[in-house]
Amino acid sequence: MRASGNRLGAHTRRLLRYAVASRFLVVALIIFWRSLLSPYDTSASINPPCLSATNSSSPLPPVLLPRVGSAIERSIVWDGVYFARIAECGYEYEQTYAFLPLLPLCVTIFSKSVFAPLVPLIGYRAVLGLSGYVINNIAFVFAAFYLYRLSVIVMKDEKVALRAAILFCFNPASVFYSSVYSESLFAVLSIGGLYHFMNGNYNYATLWLALSGCARSNGVLNAGYICYHAMKQLKEAYFSRKRSYLLIVTILLAGALRSIFIFGPFISFQAYGYLNMCMGRSVAELRPWCKARLPLLYNYIQSHYWGVGFLRYFQVKQLPNFLLASPILSLALCSIVYYVKLWPEVFLSLGLRVSQKESKMVGSSLSTGPEGQASTAGILEYSATNLSQDSGDLKLRKKTVRREKMVIEPSKDKAPERLQCDPVVILPFALHLSFMVATAFFVMHVQVSTRFLSASPLIYWFASHIIGSGKRWGHFIWAYSAAYIFIGTLLFSNFYPFT
Repeated sequence: MRASGNRLGAHTRRLLRYAVASRFLVVALIIFWRSLLSPYDTSASINPPCLSATNSSSPLPPVLLPRVGSAIERSIVWDGVYFARIAECGYEYEQTYAFLPLLPLCVTIFSKSVFAPLVPLIGYRAVLGLSGYVINNIAFVFAAFYLYRLSVIVMKDEKVALRAAILFCFNPASVFYSSVYSESLFAVLSIGGLYHFMNGNYNYATLWLALSGCARSNGVLNAGYICYHAMKQLKEAYFSRKRSYLLIVTILLAGALRSIFIFGPFISFQAYGYLNMCMGRSVAELRPWCKARLPLLYNYIQSHYWGVGFLRYFQVKQLPNFLLASPILSLALCSIVYYVKLWPEVFLSLGLRVSQKESKMVGSSLSTGPEGQASTAGILEYSATNLSQDSGDLKLRKKTVRREKMVIEPSKDKAPERLQCDPVVILPFALHLSFMVATAFFVMHVQVSTRFLSASPLIYWFASHIIGSGKRWGHFIWAYSAAYIFIGTLLFSNFYPFT
């Protein structure tokens, strides 16, 4: 145990060095490209006064370091302009409601507390930008740490976990994690929430996952992990010897309440938008979405202002964007297919199938405690370990042996890596990624896939196995990440289209 703890500590320190170094590299590249090239769009620094009188600040005296302040302001590009504006002036326009409030709220708090003394030096808007940069880069380091700890639990292999976390440090969407974007906050909250969930801290994890829905809309998908866990618990409760309907009802209520809690922030934000944009207006002034039976502001904005919709991006002129997204989509699909091919029967049954022998053995396999109560350790789950214990079923035993011996094909100079993870634990991550890939390809602006999928742990676990096997595809993964870091910092920082 002490040796394992020492390894975890050594890996954590090593990962910390990689995470910090990767952020310094990305920020240095952004500064380098900004100083070397002229931006395509120079309007990023234009900042008219706030519309609301309550948010309008009185004219400030000239700042002491105008060039530094101007450089920071001009570095706020693309969606960062919206986040900085919301942090300064609130939600003024309909389209700004596409950006969820967690990052602007954090930026406002930091700019009015920690970095408030810098306002006379560089100006308030520059302080807003600086706050965003600091928050996101710190959050990224914690996201890498939580990914490593989550990977140790799921993969049961510290080396695979460390490689996965290092890959995340240099992921293809790195430029967004060091800019005024919501990716870093979303990653630390969603991955951290899953880590706490896997540790059994369900209520604490639910809070983290709910907060991830305050950072990005796809945070609501994390409720799927809660639902799947509830399904597993229901299966175990139903097939236990002493079936308790009270326990079944309790599991259903707990799963439903936690899922609702995760959806809560996003729904509340939609209600906030409805109150601001629809209430107190005449029928002639109402926007079309206000009159809908289910007035969802977010869906309307994405469709009306950004043209998001099913197959709406399938146009010949968008072929370059599909090409730009093809590496991450291919990597994600390979990740899903790889794990499905390893355990097809688990994925086809959603990990919930119970064999005849298992159902018959449930009663006899329950151990009795000192006071005559059945131990929950006797409840069987559909996993490789359970199947291997059933020595009477030769067919299931052969499947188990085949799964247990599943290894990554090694190169000549490397030993094979044995997979130690439980397929039932992997399953919800694969289902989550599958839904994300389908949404990115068929509904969204496909080039956004690079950052949209970049917080999915399954991609890094698969890539870690490939790199650990010594296959040449591992070199392609590293080359892809390096190329997108350099290209991304070049294009994105100078207001050229990237993802």
